[in-house]
Amino acid sequence: MPSGEPEPASDPPGDNSPRQGPAGGEPPGTARPPDAAPEPQLNAGDRAELAELRHRLTALEASRPAPRARHHRLRTSGSVVLIVISSLLALLAVIAVWTNSIIGDTDRYVATVAPLASNPDVQAALTNRVTTEVLAQIDVKALVDQLSAAAVQQGAPPELGKLIGGLSGPITSGLTQLVSTTVNKVVTSDQFETLWVDANRAVHSSLDKALTGKGGGAVSLENNQVAIDIGPFVAKVKDQLVASGFGPAAKIPEVHTSFVVYQSKDIGKVKSYFRLLQIMGSWLPIIAVLVAAAGVYTAVNRRHGLIGAALGVAIAMLLLGVVLTVFRSFYLDHLPPGASQAAAGAIYDALIRFLRASVRAVGVTALVTAVGAVLIGPSRPAVAIRTACSSSIGALRGVSTSHGMRLGPVGRFVHRFKRWIGAGILVVAAIVLATWSYPTAAVVWWIVVVVLVGFAVREFLDTGPATSSTSPTGAGRASAPPPGA
Repeated sequence: MPSGEPEPASDPPGDNSPRQGPAGGEPPGTARPPDAAPEPQLNAGDRAELAELRHRLTALEASRPAPRARHHRLRTSGSVVLIVISSLLALLAVIAVWTNSIIGDTDRYVATVAPLASNPDVQAALTNRVTTEVLAQIDVKALVDQLSAAAVQQGAPPELGKLIGGLSGPITSGLTQLVSTTVNKVVTSDQFETLWVDANRAVHSSLDKALTGKGGGAVSLENNQVAIDIGPFVAKVKDQLVASGFGPAAKIPEVHTSFVVYQSKDIGKVKSYFRLLQIMGSWLPIIAVLVAAAGVYTAVNRRHGLIGAALGVAIAMLLLGVVLTVFRSFYLDHLPPGASQAAAGAIYDALIRFLRASVRAVGVTALVTAVGAVLIGPSRPAVAIRTACSSSIGALRGVSTSHGMRLGPVGRFVHRFKRWIGAGILVVAAIVLATWSYPTAAVVWWIVVVVLVGFAVREFLDTGPATSSTSPTGAGRASAPPPGA
């Protein structure tokens, strides 16, 4: 062989077996780390047995079903069912709490109906109804005959007596004007507002009869009607007429007539439903929250479950708001003939005013919860928003530090317990919202603002992990906080 050319590699002495692939029977081309420990050599029997075991394992895995996928489907279906149920329960819970508060809380009831005393539509309807009732108790014909006889007794010519007897029409018109004016003065006076509030506070238990059919008072359920007894107002007008010099008004007897608020052949069913809601008013909100929590816990992705539960409640509140608006038209269409729709509409709006406020408060809370669950997720907009907020607060902290502010152990403490501090802020906010008496949407928004401020302060006080003195890259470098901290 010419000098300078390498000799071909030769097999070790005594090794006449053909060259094998990589040790352990791995297929050619399988890369092994250069510093890996050498694998033990396998003979032909071992390699055949290993190949057979691999073949059986592959066949076994191919024949087995995918239990995790099936398990996930069951959990997802169960979570959806629970979330739908909790949304419906939330709708009923809002109605139940409103019903229970209207019936069981006198101050709440008075605050609901007190503005009606100065409502022009209600005043006009009461004026017309009381005027009609007062005139019905005055015998105009007997009054005219009495005037005619008195004129004759005083020596007036008989023709004048007959003339007076024919003036029943003008006398009736004048009397109507007199009574209407007197009633309007009573209804629009400051004294009436005081009497209205005192009377409603005294007869608050009567609303229980209107909604449940038991009890007594000024509100009654007769002939499928919800009606208010206006007898006390007639008595007040009677006294006013007598005081103004109209003596025949003293003969008006004590009357008990009704100012119809609602009439329907299904009033019996309505009062039964209200009674059921009144009983469950204290338990339905708790049950709805527990069912929603079970739906979130059952979900494969609990953050997605929380978003779904919050959106479900928000949709339920939107549906309830639409139903209240539609039912208002239904309610006005079922008033008895002659009833004032304007006054009835004012009464309806007053009674459900706090219910609408509760619907808005719960709906806003649900939407805020859904948005919060989205913002803590891994989506690009959520990450961008979190990064922008963190960078802005970090820049503010840097400026403060450059001006001499030192957080010291406070910053390290906040960084160490950052998650717990965030959870504490949310728990306190939830407790405040749950214990607030009749929260409104404005209350919810202010609680959200306070929570955001609390999280901003937490981020500002978080100085990151403690500086490592053994860091090879030099002192003063702090590692980035873990994701989601």
